[in-house]
Amino acid sequence: MTQRGRATRPTGPAGRPRRSDGPRTGDRAGAPRGDLAARRARLREVIEPVVSAAGYDLEDLSVSRAGRRHVVRVIVDADGGINLDAVADVSRAVSAALDAAEESAGDLVAGEYQLEVSSPGVDRPLTLPRHWRRNVGRLVKVTVRGAAAGPERRATGDRQLTGRVAEADDAHVVLETESGRVTHPYAELGPGRVQVEFHRLDEAADDEFDETDDIDDDDDDVEDEER
Repeated sequence: MTQRGRATRPTGPAGRPRRSDGPRTGDRAGAPRGDLAARRARLREVIEPVVSAAGYDLEDLSVSRAGRRHVVRVIVDADGGINLDAVADVSRAVSAALDAAEESAGDLVAGEYQLEVSSPGVDRPLTLPRHWRRNVGRLVKVTVRGAAAGPERRATGDRQLTGRVAEADDAHVVLETESGRVTHPYAELGPGRVQVEFHRLDEAADDEFDETDDIDDDDDDVEDEER
Protein backbone atom coordinates (compact mmCIF):
# COMPACT_ATOMS: atom_id res chain seq x y z
CA MET A 1 0.00 0.00 0.00
CA THR A 2 1.31 3.40 -0.86
CA GLN A 3 1.25 6.09 1.79
CA ARG A 4 -1.85 8.25 1.50
CA GLY A 5 -2.23 11.53 3.31
CA ARG A 6 0.80 10.85 5.45
CA ALA A 7 1.72 14.37 6.55
CA THR A 8 2.69 13.78 10.17
CA ARG A 9 1.21 15.99 12.84
CA PRO A 10 1.06 15.37 16.61
CA THR A 11 -2.27 14.68 18.26
CA GLY A 12 -1.60 14.48 21.97
CA PRO A 13 1.83 12.95 22.62
CA ALA A 14 2.00 11.33 19.18
CA GLY A 15 -0.30 10.76 16.25
CA ARG A 16 -0.82 11.15 12.53
CA PRO A 17 -3.66 11.07 10.03
CA ARG A 18 -4.09 8.06 7.79
CA ARG A 19 -6.41 7.98 4.77
CA SER A 20 -7.64 5.05 2.74
CA ASP A 21 -8.93 5.29 -0.82
CA GLY A 22 -12.41 6.09 0.39
CA PRO A 23 -15.29 4.84 2.50
CA ARG A 24 -16.24 1.18 2.27
CA THR A 25 -19.63 -0.47 2.31
CA GLY A 26 -20.90 -0.73 5.86
CA ASP A 27 -18.51 1.96 7.13
CA ARG A 28 -21.28 4.38 8.02
CA ALA A 29 -22.02 6.22 11.24
CA GLY A 30 -24.57 3.57 12.09
CA ALA A 31 -22.24 0.60 11.60
CA PRO A 32 -22.92 -2.29 14.00
CA ARG A 33 -20.93 -2.46 17.22
CA GLY A 34 -19.56 -5.80 16.10
CA ASP A 35 -17.67 -4.04 13.33
CA LEU A 36 -15.71 -1.98 15.87
CA ALA A 37 -15.00 -5.06 17.97
CA ALA A 38 -13.67 -6.86 14.89
CA ARG A 39 -11.50 -3.87 13.99
CA ARG A 40 -10.07 -3.74 17.52
CA ALA A 41 -9.23 -7.44 17.38
CA ARG A 42 -7.50 -7.09 13.99
CA LEU A 43 -5.60 -4.01 15.13
CA ARG A 44 -4.50 -5.67 18.37
CA GLU A 45 -3.04 -8.61 16.43
CA VAL A 46 -0.80 -6.15 14.58
CA ILE A 47 -0.06 -3.59 17.29
CA GLU A 48 0.51 -5.63 20.46
CA PRO A 49 3.58 -7.56 19.17
CA VAL A 50 5.18 -4.26 18.09
CA VAL A 51 4.60 -2.64 21.48
CA SER A 52 5.88 -5.73 23.32
CA ALA A 53 9.00 -5.92 21.12
CA ALA A 54 9.76 -2.32 22.06
CA GLY A 55 9.68 -3.29 25.74
CA TYR A 56 6.32 -1.79 26.67
CA ASP A 57 2.83 -2.97 27.62
CA LEU A 58 -0.24 -2.31 25.49
CA GLU A 59 -2.59 -0.97 28.16
CA ASP A 60 -5.53 -0.11 25.95
CA LEU A 61 -6.61 -0.07 22.32
CA SER A 62 -9.81 1.60 21.22
CA VAL A 63 -11.49 2.52 17.94
CA SER A 64 -14.03 5.32 17.93
CA ARG A 65 -15.70 7.66 15.47
CA ALA A 66 -14.92 11.36 15.13
CA GLY A 67 -17.19 12.73 12.42
CA ARG A 68 -16.55 10.90 9.17
CA ARG A 69 -13.35 9.22 10.32
CA HIS A 70 -12.22 6.78 12.98
CA VAL A 71 -9.72 7.42 15.76
CA VAL A 72 -7.44 4.55 16.76
CA ARG A 73 -6.09 5.21 20.27
CA VAL A 74 -3.18 3.19 21.61
CA ILE A 75 -2.15 3.48 25.28
CA VAL A 76 1.29 2.14 26.22
CA ASP A 77 3.21 2.06 29.49
CA ALA A 78 6.20 0.49 31.24
CA ASP A 79 7.82 0.24 34.65
CA GLY A 80 9.21 3.67 35.38
CA GLY A 81 6.83 5.28 32.89
CA ILE A 82 7.36 6.24 29.26
CA ASN A 83 8.55 9.62 28.00
CA LEU A 84 7.46 11.53 24.91
CA ASP A 85 10.45 10.46 22.84
CA ALA A 86 9.65 6.81 23.52
CA VAL A 87 5.99 7.40 22.69
CA ALA A 88 7.03 8.91 19.37
CA ASP A 89 9.28 5.91 18.62
CA VAL A 90 6.45 3.49 19.39
CA SER A 91 4.08 5.53 17.23
CA ARG A 92 6.41 5.27 14.25
CA ALA A 93 6.88 1.53 14.78
CA VAL A 94 3.12 0.94 15.08
CA SER A 95 2.48 3.05 11.99
CA ALA A 96 5.01 1.04 9.96
CA ALA A 97 3.45 -2.23 11.15
CA LEU A 98 -0.02 -1.04 10.16
CA ASP A 99 1.26 -0.06 6.71
CA ALA A 100 2.80 -3.51 6.25
CA ALA A 101 -0.34 -5.28 7.44
CA GLU A 102 -2.58 -3.23 5.17
CA GLU A 103 -0.30 -3.86 2.21
CA SER A 104 -0.61 -7.61 2.64
CA ALA A 105 -4.19 -7.97 3.94
CA GLY A 106 -6.07 -4.81 2.97
CA ASP A 107 -7.35 -1.94 5.10
CA LEU A 108 -7.61 -2.69 8.80
CA VAL A 109 -9.95 0.26 9.29
CA ALA A 110 -12.13 1.30 6.37
CA GLY A 111 -12.05 4.97 5.50
CA GLU A 112 -9.90 7.72 6.95
CA TYR A 113 -8.56 7.27 10.47
CA GLN A 114 -6.27 9.00 12.94
CA LEU A 115 -3.66 7.05 14.91
CA GLU A 116 -2.97 8.34 18.41
CA VAL A 117 -0.33 6.83 20.69
CA SER A 118 0.05 8.04 24.28
CA SER A 119 0.91 7.05 27.83
CA PRO A 120 -1.75 6.54 30.52
CA GLY A 121 -3.01 9.57 32.42
CA VAL A 122 -3.53 9.64 36.19
CA ASP A 123 -7.23 9.04 35.62
CA ARG A 124 -6.60 5.56 34.21
CA PRO A 125 -8.02 2.89 36.58
CA LEU A 126 -5.65 0.47 38.30
CA THR A 127 -6.93 -2.96 37.29
CA LEU A 128 -3.83 -5.16 36.96
CA PRO A 129 -0.98 -5.95 39.38
CA ARG A 130 1.46 -4.01 37.21
CA HIS A 131 -0.75 -0.91 37.46
CA TRP A 132 -0.56 -1.01 41.25
CA ARG A 133 3.18 -1.71 41.18
CA ARG A 134 3.79 1.32 38.99
CA ASN A 135 1.92 3.55 41.43
CA VAL A 136 3.76 2.64 44.64
CA GLY A 137 3.93 5.79 46.77
CA ARG A 138 0.74 7.31 45.38
CA LEU A 139 -2.53 7.90 47.18
CA VAL A 140 -5.30 5.69 45.81
CA LYS A 141 -9.04 5.25 46.41
CA VAL A 142 -10.47 1.79 45.84
CA THR A 143 -13.61 -0.25 46.57
CA VAL A 144 -13.01 -3.27 48.80
CA ARG A 145 -15.55 -5.92 47.85
CA GLY A 146 -17.20 -7.81 50.71
CA ALA A 147 -14.25 -7.05 52.95
CA ALA A 148 -13.66 -9.49 55.79
CA ALA A 149 -13.18 -7.61 59.04
CA GLY A 150 -12.79 -8.34 62.73
CA PRO A 151 -11.30 -11.29 64.59
CA GLU A 152 -13.92 -13.68 63.20
CA ARG A 153 -13.27 -12.45 59.63
CA ARG A 154 -16.96 -11.99 58.94
CA ALA A 155 -17.86 -10.72 55.49
CA THR A 156 -19.07 -7.14 55.34
CA GLY A 157 -20.47 -5.09 52.50
CA ASP A 158 -18.42 -3.18 49.94
CA ARG A 159 -16.63 -0.13 51.28
CA GLN A 160 -14.44 2.66 50.02
CA LEU A 161 -10.82 2.67 51.14
CA THR A 162 -8.24 5.40 50.65
CA GLY A 163 -4.58 4.70 51.25
CA ARG A 164 -1.08 5.08 49.91
CA VAL A 165 0.31 2.16 47.92
CA ALA A 166 3.18 0.82 50.02
CA GLU A 167 3.85 -2.46 48.23
CA ALA A 168 2.42 -4.41 45.31
CA ASP A 169 3.26 -7.82 43.87
CA ASP A 170 1.46 -10.27 41.61
CA ALA A 171 -0.99 -11.36 44.32
CA HIS A 172 -1.54 -8.55 46.84
CA VAL A 173 -1.35 -4.82 47.39
CA VAL A 174 -0.38 -3.21 50.70
CA LEU A 175 -1.97 0.14 51.54
CA GLU A 176 -0.98 2.62 54.23
CA THR A 177 -4.26 3.99 55.65
CA GLU A 178 -5.17 6.26 58.54
CA SER A 179 -5.87 3.18 60.66
CA GLY A 180 -2.64 1.42 59.71
CA ARG A 181 -1.25 -0.85 57.04
CA VAL A 182 -3.66 -3.28 55.35
CA THR A 183 -3.10 -6.02 52.77
CA HIS A 184 -5.66 -7.08 50.18
CA PRO A 185 -5.57 -9.64 47.39
CA TYR A 186 -6.54 -8.14 44.04
CA ALA A 187 -9.69 -10.30 43.94
CA GLU A 188 -11.08 -8.18 46.80
CA LEU A 189 -10.43 -4.86 45.06
CA GLY A 190 -12.27 -2.95 42.39
CA PRO A 191 -10.42 -0.60 40.02
CA GLY A 192 -8.15 1.76 41.93
CA ARG A 193 -8.13 5.49 41.24
CA VAL A 194 -5.05 7.65 41.82
CA GLN A 195 -5.92 10.72 43.88
CA VAL A 196 -4.50 14.12 43.00
CA GLU A 197 -2.53 15.54 45.94
CA PHE A 198 -2.42 19.31 45.71
CA HIS A 199 0.44 19.77 48.17
CA ARG A 200 2.61 17.63 45.90
CA LEU A 201 1.61 19.77 42.93
CA ASP A 202 2.61 22.85 44.93
CA GLU A 203 6.03 21.33 45.64
CA ALA A 204 6.50 20.58 41.95
CA ALA A 205 5.46 24.12 41.05
CA ASP A 206 7.99 25.56 43.54
CA ASP A 207 10.77 23.47 42.01
CA GLU A 208 9.81 24.64 38.54
CA PHE A 209 9.76 28.26 39.74
CA ASP A 210 13.26 27.95 41.16
CA GLU A 211 14.53 26.56 37.85
CA THR A 212 12.84 29.41 35.99
CA ASP A 213 14.60 31.94 38.19
CA ASP A 214 17.96 30.44 37.24
CA ILE A 215 17.05 30.55 33.56
CA ASP A 216 16.02 34.19 33.80
CA ASP A 217 19.35 35.07 35.41
CA ASP A 218 21.19 33.33 32.59
CA ASP A 219 19.15 35.24 30.02
CA ASP A 220 20.07 38.53 31.71
CA ASP A 221 23.75 37.61 31.54
CA VAL A 222 23.45 36.87 27.81
CA GLU A 223 21.72 40.20 27.20
CA ASP A 224 24.50 42.02 29.10
CA GLU A 225 27.15 40.28 26.98
CA GLU A 226 25.31 41.23 23.77
CA ARG A 227 25.24 44.86 24.84
